[in-house]
Amino acid sequence: MPMVTVSISPMQVASIRAAIDSGKYASSSEVVRDALRMWDAARKGSHGYQARPLTSRLAPGENREGPPVADMLAEHEAEKRIRN
Repeated sequence: MPMVTVSISPMQVASIRAAIDSGKYASSSEVVRDALRMWDAARKGSHGYQARPLTSRLAPGENREGPPVADMLAEHEAEKRIRN
């Protein structure tokens, strides 16, 4: 499997660790793969999430290509709680 290096915020790292510590995920790779699946679904407009144009959510000088992983994980966890 190809390896990719990314930089994430300390808050995102804490969210990933919390997801692993809670037993919901076995590894950080599993968390990131799940988040990327959600991002891909959101990008394609499924699950009721419509991505806003990139320029409408970026602060000046920001270079992000989608919602932060921590936000996607929080949204995913909220959806799981609603379904259960």
